[in-house]
Amino acid sequence: MNRRRFGRTGIEISELTLGAGFVGGLLIHASDDDKRGCIAACLEAGVNWIDTAAAYGDGESEKALNWLLGELPASERPHVSTKFRLDTARRDDFDGQIRTSIEVSLIRLGMDRVDLLTLHNPLTREAGPGTLSLDEAQAVADSLDRLRGEGLYDHVGFTALGDGPTVRAAVESGRFDVAQVYYNMLNPTAGLDLADDASANWSSTDFAGLLAACTAHDVGVMNIRILAAGVLATDVRHGREGPITANAEMEAEEARARTVRAALGHRGAETRAQTAIRFGLAQPAVSTIVFGVADLAQVSEALAASGLGPLEAEALAALRRAWTGDAFRTRTASAS
Repeated sequence: MNRRRFGRTGIEISELTLGAGFVGGLLIHASDDDKRGCIAACLEAGVNWIDTAAAYGDGESEKALNWLLGELPASERPHVSTKFRLDTARRDDFDGQIRTSIEVSLIRLGMDRVDLLTLHNPLTREAGPGTLSLDEAQAVADSLDRLRGEGLYDHVGFTALGDGPTVRAAVESGRFDVAQVYYNMLNPTAGLDLADDASANWSSTDFAGLLAACTAHDVGVMNIRILAAGVLATDVRHGREGPITANAEMEAEEARARTVRAALGHRGAETRAQTAIRFGLAQPAVSTIVFGVADLAQVSEALAASGLGPLEAEALAALRRAWTGDAFRTRTASAS
């Protein structure tokens, strides 16, 4: 599997990262044998990173990685990142919350340190329930720098969700080594220029300029939700699909997915999930794509997408034309 430069971390990361989250859920809900099979297949294919979080399965994801990676020789274990989410009802104790979260995560993981610790709260122009302002995010970065000195983790990141300009400002602050960026065929705005007409009147959260900012400030990019919680991969719903951007309710997302499929036309033997992953591979600003899976067949499907390479220019051009349609515009823009 190809590897890409992971921003200023100095790490060469595999272009695919195994996501150990709740939406795919294999490392939380599957049998022990399937969990082992997933890890083995990923490592054999060249995946060298697994991304988890304290909140995934209320810690069950981290606990599973404890014994799964513990069965491997130390030389064969991949990089691991985990995340913490701050309780904004206790804004006077961010330092204590961060310390407690990483210490408990390390116990669950059975590790002395992780390669990357990521802030999981969205960032908004003004702080709100569950969200942080830019000033608060920078204060959190101060705390992270202090704890990093204790050797609990090597690099710090944040999940670039919330308000587009605010998350872009967080990247530009230079305080974070890595950003988890929402980027897929239903919302490609992170890869669009601020002055790009294709980003005008976007009906969902507009992250325009975000990937360019990451490149400019040497911030590694973990591409999250490449399958849009599965909407791009299948018409079957498992009930774990959770919108994380504005106007991303299921009916609207499915309409966007139908528009994308119509624009791309027949893709031969390539699956819908593979097309979605190849879209991410075509973006040079992306360091790695975090993919979630529910079963071993999906593991094989995702890994095979890497071998197919980036989506071809003709398909990207067809998508760009589709993004100017009503499914991706506000009602005001559509009516005008």
